[in-house]
Order: sequence, then structure tokens, then C-alpha cells
Amino acid sequence: MNEGKIIVGLDIGTTKVACIVGRKADNGKIEILGYGKTISTGVRRGVVTNIFETVNAIKQAVKQASDQSGVEINRVSVGIAGQHIKSLQHRGVMMRDNHETEITEAELERLRNDTFKINMMPGEEIIDIIRQDTYVDGELASNPVGMLGSKIEANFHVIIGQTSAAKNIIKCIENAGLEMDYMILEPIASAQAVLDEEEKDAGVVLVDIGGGTTDIAIFKEKKIQHTAVIPFGGNIITEDICTGCSIIRHYAEEVKVKFGSALAEKNRDDEVVSIPGIKGKAPKEISFKNLAGIIQSRLEEIFELVNYEIQKTKSSNNLIAGIVLTGGGAMMKHIQQLAEFKTGLESRIGYPNEHLAENTLKELSSPMYATAIGIVIETIARMEHDEQLQRSQAAERTKPIVQAPPQTIDPETVMEEETRPTDSEPKPKGWTKIITRLSNLLKPEEID
Repeated sequence: MNEGKIIVGLDIGTTKVACIVGRKADNGKIEILGYGKTISTGVRRGVVTNIFETVNAIKQAVKQASDQSGVEINRVSVGIAGQHIKSLQHRGVMMRDNHETEITEAELERLRNDTFKINMMPGEEIIDIIRQDTYVDGELASNPVGMLGSKIEANFHVIIGQTSAAKNIIKCIENAGLEMDYMILEPIASAQAVLDEEEKDAGVVLVDIGGGTTDIAIFKEKKIQHTAVIPFGGNIITEDICTGCSIIRHYAEEVKVKFGSALAEKNRDDEVVSIPGIKGKAPKEISFKNLAGIIQSRLEEIFELVNYEIQKTKSSNNLIAGIVLTGGGAMMKHIQQLAEFKTGLESRIGYPNEHLAENTLKELSSPMYATAIGIVIETIARMEHDEQLQRSQAAERTKPIVQAPPQTIDPETVMEEETRPTDSEPKPKGWTKIITRLSNLLKPEEID
């Protein structure tokens, strides 16, 4: 199913726009056919702030991916993030017309679609709805399709965002001459790329540290429990270095990537880097320890906010798989140790190479491409679900209407004459109730 179908994932980030062209191989892995990457200048903290610059960046990234893959790109799935994203829990209930027929995927989809009718605040809309636990007649059902029952209940994870933010992304896609397949929440996509089913079952926190935002997705028992977007990422660390070290942004980003560390104590005072001065001014020396101190302060703030989101779910003691760090910010030296210290959970770096075919370029195994690759993986999963749903709906339409069987008359049934007087009518003198037995009619002389 969907093997060989070309899928394109587009990650419109704060620092880069990445386009991945891939398809599902026979072994279930993702074969990358080509990719493109360009600098993003029209996005701030995950939200489009300049349509024209964003459209140009999309066109460049798509052209690179198209040239490399040899595929003409007309349709893409795109990620959405930003500090406007929030989530809530909703419970839906459906009473079935016929409890003796099997539950279908189409019925579950109708229950999910009913959730789109819940009231939103002005300027907000539902981005996505993900089904969690499902109950049939009050009993938990891991897969209710095919079961019998009269009542279906389900818990849904509802993802909400600003209408304007979503429409601006759609406008950028359309202005770039493309059509959109799906809009996917970025932490959901990143989770698809770097987490395995065991981690999702045991309980895990996905932390995607991007340029403008830090995206969070918490899983337990293979179901998503919580999503959130923190409006801080790698860019704010770069700005802190600019201010703290009095250097321009270009050099601040360069020293952060090459010499940065998340723990100041891991660096020595005598290790320094020399930064060229501006317009003939003397070069500036920055110690690795001071640089790490600036980075550590901001990352500690980010992880405190991550920990706050974890505590909101009241499941910190049940997250056995700990934290998985991904995104460009996860490549910072010593970040695992800082994450463990601030949250009390074990951590690892999440690479998307587990789901990629063996011949994939090594560069694409970097955490910075986790979201774009995850969009491809999630798109394939959604297309497969939609195909299954269409088959279920087609089967429902062609299903014959089951009519109730005709009632048969029991020969021994006693029936009262409809012509007898009612209680309101005067009864004739000597009237006697007439009883007719269909199996043995009484003779006239036997009637009193």
C-alpha cells in the first residue's frame, strides 16, 4: 500500500526551508529521492511574517529537490508550528442505529468529524484531531473495528492554532505554485521520524529544538497525550551571544555551532576563540567557558519550560523512555547531560536514520531534518488510513438494507375481536366476550 508513490514533505522553519522527496520502499523504510534546503528569512518563531520571502525560499528548496530527484513536484505536505499552537482533550459519544452490525472505520471517522463542531475562540481553528482511547459499550477497545455494540465513545487530542497562521502557510504554498496534501503539526512529524513504538508505549517526551521554537510531544501507551510549542529555540541563543559577547549575528551563530556547549563547567578558561573586529576594530577574544555559560543559561530556561509541560500531564513518573532530543538545537555539545539534570529523565539524541533506507545520504541523518522526513512518513500513514476509510465507506454504501423479518401468527395465539364494544359504549344485555381460537373454532351452540 502506497509503495512507490512519491511523497514530498516541506518544513518551513525559522532558519531554513527543507524539502524532502521520498517514497515507501518494499521493506517499509523511506527511500529519499532528493532534497533541497535554503535559508528562511520570512518566518519568525514558526509563524510566517513575510509572504514574499517565504514563497521565494519555498520555490528554491522545491527546485533543488526536484532537480536532484528528477521528479516534478506539484503537491506537498507541510508542517505547522508556532507559539499559537495549543491542545485540549475532548470526549465524543455516538449511539449506533443497529447494535448487531459490525463497527466500521467510517463510523469512527464520523465520530471524529463531530469533534470539529466544538466551539473555538474567535480567530482560532482546529488544525488536527487525533483519536486516543476508544470504548465500546463502556469497555476499552484497542481496535473497535469489527466489534458489535450500541454505543461508541472516544477520547480525542484536539490541536488548535490561529486561523491566520494556517491560512498564511496555505497562501505561501499556493503562491509557490503547489497544492497541499496535509498540514501536519511539526512535533507529530518529528516523533514519527525519531521515535519507535517501544518508546511510545513506555512513555516518552519528544523535544524538537528548532531555530524559532521548541516543539514538545508526549506519548504514553502508543498514544499522544500532550503537545505544546515553546517560543524559544536556537535563534534566541544566538541573540544572547550577540548581546553577551558584543559581536555581530553572523559570528555569533558560527561560534555557537563550532565551539558552543550546554555546560560551562565542561570548558576551561584558557580556551578562547578570536572574532574579527568590526570596521578595523581590534579582534575580540571569547572564552569557551563564557560562551558556554551564555548558552547554558538559555537552555536551562527552555528545559524548565519543557519540564513544566511534562508536569501538566501528571505523568512524569511514567515516562520510562525519558526524553528524545532532536532538531538542529539537539546537536549542541553536552545538551543531553543538561536535559537530564533539569528534568530528571534520561535522554538521547533522536536521529531519523532508523526509518531511512540504507542508501540515504549521510547528511539527511542529521536531527535538523527530522521534521521534514517525519512529514513524509506521516503523510504516507495518513494516505494509507484514508484509503482504508474510503474502502469502509464504499462497503457501507453497498451494504444491503436489513429489514425486520415479517411477523408470523402463532396458531395458538388468542386474539380478541376488534368489534367488541369499548368501555365507553353501552354493552348489550347478555353480551359475552367472544374468543376466537384460530386452531379450533367453537360451534355456535357452545357460545353462552
